[in-house]
Amino acid sequence: MFGLQYFKWDEVWTPLFLFAIIAINILYFYIIGPWKAKHYPDAEPVSPAKKVMFIAATLLIYIAHGGPINILGHMMFTFHMINMAISYLIVPPLVLVSVPVFVWKHIFDRPFWRRLRFLMNPIVTLLAFNLSFSVYHLPFVHDYIMTHFTIHRLYYVLLFIAALMMWWQVVVPVKEWARLTDVKRMAYVFANGMLLTPACALIIFASEPLFATYSDPNVWVIAMGYCVPGDTSFLLDAYGGPQFFNKFDVLEDQQLGGIVMKIVQELMYGVILAFIFRQWFKREHADDDILPETASNPSTT
Repeated sequence: MFGLQYFKWDEVWTPLFLFAIIAINILYFYIIGPWKAKHYPDAEPVSPAKKVMFIAATLLIYIAHGGPINILGHMMFTFHMINMAISYLIVPPLVLVSVPVFVWKHIFDRPFWRRLRFLMNPIVTLLAFNLSFSVYHLPFVHDYIMTHFTIHRLYYVLLFIAALMMWWQVVVPVKEWARLTDVKRMAYVFANGMLLTPACALIIFASEPLFATYSDPNVWVIAMGYCVPGDTSFLLDAYGGPQFFNKFDVLEDQQLGGIVMKIVQELMYGVILAFIFRQWFKREHADDDILPETASNPSTT
């Protein structure tokens, strides 16, 4: 499917990355199990739902960066944007919610981090993620990163950290560290959607292909070195370029990728907005549900 049959199993599934994901899950269950029992015996038990969310988050990261979507994202722009949506809009909130509070406090409740507290200012985190994402999708920046593998890895890690910082303001895994009220969190989510829109619009409404990675066979074959070890020049002789694997015209693929990103963003932000609004509404009307005892049991004199 989509040309995956032309590549080796280890090129499609990246077993070393799979082993790393398995190791991360083993570490997670050790921390919430034996390590918690020794160091934080009074901490609240980790619910099954949180365990499932963590496994789901790591599985999604594996599929996006070690599984088929990784190599497909180097052949079709649509899959590249699916990778982006999974990595930075879906996985970060799952990680923040599934890692228990005692772990976050153990890591960040130390004097050292107070010097860097300014980095978690909501305006800083808002701009850090959206600017990093938007700059990455400037055509010359994108093509440069896709063909320089060390920078590729570093940028993706930094973008993931920026996404975690941005989502922290919304999910707030440690409630007492919250900087925004519920109403401000809703405004923050709305602002995120607005700031991400220009990059998606540029991609969706462009009248010509923007990224040489998906239109120029000579750039594409260099980018494929990220997924296929060794000399990748044979790909040109065998397939001619990325169009061999693309089910769409290059421009149609580009436009579809922008649409996919925007739809996932709207869905995620819509769900989060509804969740925050529900929390806010329940807190605001909590007192209305408690009738005074004198009203329900009037005393007689």
